[in-house]
Amino acid sequence: MQSKQKKKIFFLVIICILVILILIFPYIKNKIMYIIYPIEYDEYVYKYASEYNVDPLLIFAIIKAESNFNSKVVSKSNAIGLMQLMDKTAEDTARKLQIEYNSKEDLYNEEKNIMLGTKYFSTLYEKYQNTTIALTAYNAGSGNVDKWIETGVLEKDGSNPENIPFKETNNYVRKILRDYKIYKELYN
Repeated sequence: MQSKQKKKIFFLVIICILVILILIFPYIKNKIMYIIYPIEYDEYVYKYASEYNVDPLLIFAIIKAESNFNSKVVSKSNAIGLMQLMDKTAEDTARKLQIEYNSKEDLYNEEKNIMLGTKYFSTLYEKYQNTTIALTAYNAGSGNVDKWIETGVLEKDGSNPENIPFKETNNYVRKILRDYKIYKELYN
């Protein structure tokens, strides 16, 4: 008799634990998602995203993919900082903005990196009028993207990102589009 009662109590405890877990899971899941998809350097991101007419959540997704919010990171191709800018790209962008740019060391400055990276992305978006194609150009370069569009490898409307020839760029674009969607779900 006592054994049946113990089993009944054990079963009820398990049910209660499961109900509690089901009720708090969305809360825990959201907490974890906010940790995985942070909003850092937001004062700069919001400022320059607004100034250059880019969705700040897309900039957060780019920063997450490029540097995971580590302002000191340098890639194997010598791209620097939060938005992983090449020295030449940053220099050209700074010249267009008519701002001072001394050397690639400037790219370790979080504000300058975000300003230049956001402006550079906005010029790509203005050129291609498509987020997917602009992201492809941000990673692979405009020359490659222009060639791919000209030869029909990519559509101007970005409808066939699976055709991006560079595997790294293909994965990069898919990751940012996925992360951008998550950022919108979390922060909109």
